[in-house]
Amino acid sequence: MNFSALLASIESNGATQSVTVPDNWMQGRTTYGGLTAALCLAAAEPLSAGKPIRSAQVAFVGPSSGTLISEATLLREGKNTNFVSVRMKGDAGIVAESIFAFGAPRASALDFTQLPAPAVPAPENIESFFRKGGPKFKDEFDVLLAGGALPLSGAAEADIMLWMRHRDANAGETPIALLALADAPPPAAMSSLTNAKAMSSMTWMAEFLTDTIETEDRWFLARHTAQNASQGYSSQAMRLWNRHGAPIMIGRQTIAIFD
Repeated sequence: MNFSALLASIESNGATQSVTVPDNWMQGRTTYGGLTAALCLAAAEPLSAGKPIRSAQVAFVGPSSGTLISEATLLREGKNTNFVSVRMKGDAGIVAESIFAFGAPRASALDFTQLPAPAVPAPENIESFFRKGGPKFKDEFDVLLAGGALPLSGAAEADIMLWMRHRDANAGETPIALLALADAPPPAAMSSLTNAKAMSSMTWMAEFLTDTIETEDRWFLARHTAQNASQGYSSQAMRLWNRHGAPIMIGRQTIAIFD
């Protein structure tokens, strides 16, 4: 089941949504984290009062699979902002907790950006990033290596740049689709390893820098950089631009590393 069909299968009952995640969206024994976050946002949006999403904070509490139930709660509704929490549950209990901030655009004396996109080859000129094997969900995305080092290459710097898009041409250029896409790459710290280690996202914070999400031919450029790794955890930064170099999203992740 592709992304747009999966979203269409969501059943809503007031502030509660339920969906059964098919096998092609799995990452080992859990649902792919980007999809988990996107489904939480889908549950939160009806309580946004039409305000654009500004930030998402997601904690991946436990493995999720099968039928997932998301319960949204309006924490506060102001003139310009809405805060909505979403608790997602599966058969084993709570699998994710999230808070979303929605904010209407406002006039401001500040209007600048200091997030230039890196110079990389166009997506038409480079090869696929994913190799044979790997998690099942990878087949839902086109991901191309634009710069940096491949996983398990023993690189001195864990910094990787990728062109990414949904293979589903009907996924759309929406915040939900973008959140589902942005988590597709493996942790950047894997580039500094030479032997495979199990890794799992613990928390993910994403900030949407615009309420106009658009690009060319569905491509977005991502840069993921592991800035610290110690004591079994890695902290990484992520940035996302559209095909024309306009910044769309920034974020941070805390990742657990298992030996």
